[in-house]
Amino acid sequence: MNLEVNNTSEDFHLLAFSGLLNISYVLIFSIVLMYLLCMIGNFIIIAVVWAAPRLHTPMYFFLCNLSTVDMAYVSTILPKLLDSQITGNNTISVTSCFIQLFMSIACMEIEFLLLSSMAFDRYVAICVPLKYSIIMNKKSCVLLSLSPWTFGCLNSSLYVFLISHLSFCGSKNIFHFYCDLKALVGASCSDIRHVIVVILLEGFLIASLAFGMILVSYAFIISAILKIKTSATRLKIFSSCSSHLTVVSLFCGSLLCVYINPDSKSSTEQEDVMLSLLYVAVVPALNPLVYSLRNKDVLDVLRIPCSFFKAGK
Repeated sequence: MNLEVNNTSEDFHLLAFSGLLNISYVLIFSIVLMYLLCMIGNFIIIAVVWAAPRLHTPMYFFLCNLSTVDMAYVSTILPKLLDSQITGNNTISVTSCFIQLFMSIACMEIEFLLLSSMAFDRYVAICVPLKYSIIMNKKSCVLLSLSPWTFGCLNSSLYVFLISHLSFCGSKNIFHFYCDLKALVGASCSDIRHVIVVILLEGFLIASLAFGMILVSYAFIISAILKIKTSATRLKIFSSCSSHLTVVSLFCGSLLCVYINPDSKSSTEQEDVMLSLLYVAVVPALNPLVYSLRNKDVLDVLRIPCSFFKAGK
């Protein structure tokens, strides 16, 4: 049977954690913790940047975009995963599945491209600081932030269109905890060669543009840091980039490991699920901690209300 978008009578079944009843409470606690950390942490980041004029700079503008994407990402996936663990109902309607598919792909690609924009911002700030205000002007910042959103949404729509025209036979079991692109392709009984070709081409394009920009930017940054004579200055500059490097390593590394091979093999399904948890739940929850705990400007702003309350006592 061909599963079209307007055919919502059939449900998919998300089976990634259906056989892990013995650790259900641990998983529920972990999901709630990751979700709360992500939502509260990213909301605080946005609120702090909005409230502090000293943080109205390109770097924090991109950081607010990143926080918005992370909150949208986890809100699309984790509530449904939590519901399935609490109620035991692992079914998801076709419409909800396609919404998850659209949002997950869009958010992944937006975050990937935003991280490359942030890398370019750090390159300009460190390697050509005298021209920073000229290069990273308001128009450039809007373009570097709007382009990822536009590309991510359009590209995600393409994948939803392709998947909606695949056939899903039998019980429509998906061995994942959400409607992941790779899992859906693997569950289809249609000829999926054209979808795999698109995944490979798109993956190459995004990796070339986004990951290439990140690598090139940090190659120049590292080269510039090594030319600095004083170790204190080198440490200070590297510290300003370490938060971004940490996020890039975790997010891009786990994402590329999952999608480097679009063929869904049963032997790698569990590995894909665990890696997906890393970039779906762990990284969005860690982002606020990484960017705040390792960022002097954010910490200084957060200390102001704390000092006020202490003085009031």
